[in-house]
Amino acid sequence: MYNSGVLWFRKMSVVAGKVLSTVNAPYGTTLSAEQLASKISDPASAVSFDPSAFSFFSEVDESIQISFLDEMHVDPMAASDLARKFSALAGYPLPLARAA
Repeated sequence: MYNSGVLWFRKMSVVAGKVLSTVNAPYGTTLSAEQLASKISDPASAVSFDPSAFSFFSEVDESIQISFLDEMHVDPMAASDLARKFSALAGYPLPLARAA
């Protein structure tokens, strides 16, 4: 966005950059941090077998997941509930599935 002679842009955090590169690269997607935050807290993501949400829960390191949830103001309980649903679908435990 251009404003009063100054170019403004939103700088992506290191955490968001790591998460998005892990989640977007395998599927050739270009989700924003906000879009992914919505997917990892929406129960419909498990119903639709959303690959981006599953990738977040299965391929991103647990400490980075927790940092991303905090940074994006995602309810940890909602994310944990969704991780449990994906864990049941996948047939193996996912880190956030055991979180409370």
